[in-house]
Amino acid sequence: MARDQIDMTPLQSRDELVAWLEAGVKPPSAFRIGTEHEKIPFTLAEHRPVPYEGAKGIGALLEGMQLLLGWEPIMERGNIIGLYDVTGGGAISLEPGGQFELSGAPVETVHQTQAELMAHLAQVREIAAPLGIGFLGLGMTPTWSREEIPVMPKGRYRIMTNYMPKVGRYGIDMMYRTCTVQTNLDFCSEADMVKKLRVSVALQPIATALFANSPFTEGKPNGFLSFRSEIWRDTDNARAGMIPWAFEDGMGFERWVDYALDVPMYFVKRGDDYIDVAGSSFRAFFDGRNNTLPGQRPTLSDWANHLSTIFPEVRLKRYLEMRGADGVPWGRLPALPAFWVGLLYDNASLDAAWDIVKTWTATERQLLRDDVPRLGFKAKVGNRYVFEIAKECLTLAHSGLRRRGRLDHFGRDESRYLEPLDRIIDSGRSPAEEMLDKFSGPWRGSVEPAYDEYAF
Repeated sequence: MARDQIDMTPLQSRDELVAWLEAGVKPPSAFRIGTEHEKIPFTLAEHRPVPYEGAKGIGALLEGMQLLLGWEPIMERGNIIGLYDVTGGGAISLEPGGQFELSGAPVETVHQTQAELMAHLAQVREIAAPLGIGFLGLGMTPTWSREEIPVMPKGRYRIMTNYMPKVGRYGIDMMYRTCTVQTNLDFCSEADMVKKLRVSVALQPIATALFANSPFTEGKPNGFLSFRSEIWRDTDNARAGMIPWAFEDGMGFERWVDYALDVPMYFVKRGDDYIDVAGSSFRAFFDGRNNTLPGQRPTLSDWANHLSTIFPEVRLKRYLEMRGADGVPWGRLPALPAFWVGLLYDNASLDAAWDIVKTWTATERQLLRDDVPRLGFKAKVGNRYVFEIAKECLTLAHSGLRRRGRLDHFGRDESRYLEPLDRIIDSGRSPAEEMLDKFSGPWRGSVEPAYDEYAF
């Protein structure tokens, strides 16, 4: 999760909320790619969770990273909870269970994403190795129970932890045991935003199948290929899901604002304090009707923070966030931005992708979303298997990236980053299925080898 926003201008009208989103519109020449990835820290010696405190804890890791990088520390009540690169816009932050997140800077090409990733990994290793910390590239912690996982010292997470069990079965698992990789992409108009949003929401389960990488819970197969994706189906359905209304006439920035106004809030931040307002809507706050802050009206910061606590499969902020993929080992990370850039940043591929999904009904999209965590490529839309659609999307991504023609120093375009996905399609098996084969074969019924084979 990114840093909390700071802009304390009180809001006067709904138009300001719409304008805040509209400010994301950019000409195609200014389109950027942001990639965020989370990884699971573990102790190299015993494959245990890493606490925040202590000489070999997550706090020490962040302090070491700050010394190495010179980035600004993000502090909360005397604890270092993240780092921010003032010059490039990248950030390092902590998820609730210590999952270590790089929010990449907005870059122009997938080549730059890859370079940023390699630099980050080298830096993290330099600090983490002496502390005896490794990182795992999976969508979910494969061996630990909820109780074993430490809690990071962030106020917003305390509030969310208390609220989650009231609204779904798996919210605590989502917070403490899952990892994702996300890609953030731009739009050049309201219509462009709507088209990209619809295509990417409909195809998010396809990405889930391609990146499915969380088949184990507490040391055993959990019956799913992407249990992380299954977790989101029962985390908090008032703020997650396939947003069927986005496919209805009249979709635009205003419609998103109306949706977000009714999503329950978690917190309001005032100075260093997180005020628990969990369960009341932003609309009530906007009308001065928040019981905890009676008569107070929200600021632009409150709005920006609230938008960052809405979790549909694709999220609109001042850009679009693709949220359907499991965390994966480092070699596969650049494949996610490559996949979505190829589909969404090339108009011919975007049109062709829309042709694939435009006849799907809301019911079909939902069924696809419900089936993919368990069935992966074997899920169906109408009479087509996900595998077939994934193959077609990958072909479109390849041609989109080739037409984009952004070359590296060796004259190669960005389509080379799709190679891990090509291999998955060639084998006909998702990463999770491959891992389950290892579990029942060479791993001899143990998930411990994952800590070597899927480590960063």
